[in-house]
Amino acid sequence: MEDSSFLPYAQFLARWIHYVSGVCWIGLLYFLNLVNVPLQGKLDASIKKSLVPELMPRVLFWFRWAAMFTLLSGLAYYALYFEATGLRASAPNWTIWILLGMILGSIMWFNVWFVIWPNQRKIINGIKSGNPADPSIPKKATLFSRINTFLSVPMLFFMGFGRHAGGNISLFSLEGILVVAIAGGVGALVVWFSIRQSFTISTEV
Repeated sequence: MEDSSFLPYAQFLARWIHYVSGVCWIGLLYFLNLVNVPLQGKLDASIKKSLVPELMPRVLFWFRWAAMFTLLSGLAYYALYFEATGLRASAPNWTIWILLGMILGSIMWFNVWFVIWPNQRKIINGIKSGNPADPSIPKKATLFSRINTFLSVPMLFFMGFGRHAGGNISLFSLEGILVVAIAGGVGALVVWFSIRQSFTISTEV
């Protein structure tokens, strides 16, 4: 396609949607894990019955649809980039790093739509009806939400790393494997510490 086409504008639009929806998705993911989970554990049943049905459907609506738009806009931008550059059989190092981030993001999207959201619906309906869901359901929803929180750190790292230092480092080199190991390990420790600390933060202002 020639430079006079609308392709550059389509790329910009896809990238902008990707940024905005990604900020919404990951922001709500951190809210759920660092703020909501510790709060819900301290609420008694009567407060939960009035608060959860009002709060959580709103949060989860934006959460799951932000995940959907992040995924679709990311795939669109990646496809438009390859269309614009004419790359087919090979790609520069930085696109491989971003592809790795996309894989992690796709796993997170799957967890949102097919594990976290269905189980959260059961939890909310159980609170509404006064018949709490089986204890395994909240545990499963929390587990996969935590998995997504852990995955978000290396995912965001690879997305940013690709356009900077990643252009000079092959993912399949020893140096690249070391970067993956460090990013995953450090990211997991940071998120684990943040979640643990969120349960002890004072409510005083």
